[in-house]
Amino acid sequence: MDRDKILAAVDHTLLGQTATWAEIKEILDDGIKYNAASACIPASYVKQAKEYVGDKLPICTVIGFPNGYSTTAVKVFEAKDAVENGADEIDMVINIGLVKDKKYDLVEEEIRKIHEACNGKILKVIIETCLLTEEEKIKMCEVVTNSGAEYIKTSTGFSTGGATFDDIALMKKYVGKNVKIKAAGGISSFADAEKFMELGADRLGTSRLVKIAKSGAPVNDNSY
Repeated sequence: MDRDKILAAVDHTLLGQTATWAEIKEILDDGIKYNAASACIPASYVKQAKEYVGDKLPICTVIGFPNGYSTTAVKVFEAKDAVENGADEIDMVINIGLVKDKKYDLVEEEIRKIHEACNGKILKVIIETCLLTEEEKIKMCEVVTNSGAEYIKTSTGFSTGGATFDDIALMKKYVGKNVKIKAAGGISSFADAEKFMELGADRLGTSRLVKIAKSGAPVNDNSY
């Protein structure tokens, strides 16, 4: 698969607690240079980032992040605020405790409310696959499909594990045709990225692929 095609699927990401504007600006500049799908950054930087990039790069941010246990009202406010500040895409974290309690109707209701708050912007639903059983993952594919959200996403990158090939294959099998898939967390090589996309991932949440591209590593390098 062409390297540029892979980079075009990347949400170039910086979500660390210590992220500074200088570091965010570098993410934005690199996202533009390498034609990334978006830059995924903390909500506090969305307004400044959107003013900086204009229409050159979509801005993505996260809500209910990384644990997902904020109230629905808080998540809805976060989503509205992010969109008002210029966010083009929203990645939300589900309430995993509700999944464990099998209160799937409440999970779906929350996603629907947040999707409405996005006001037409893209919503990606992070289900944190490393914390779910296979049964729960399958059920969440159904919930996200029914909710109207545009994407289902594997991971925050802040829990016990990230995206796996098996999880992407499972999502591709069980998610509805109207829902795209985002693999995130631990994607560290172009070879792995290519496999994720071949299995069905439409987006890749990572910072490493752009860094590899910046290093000028050849296609046959081990990082690929």
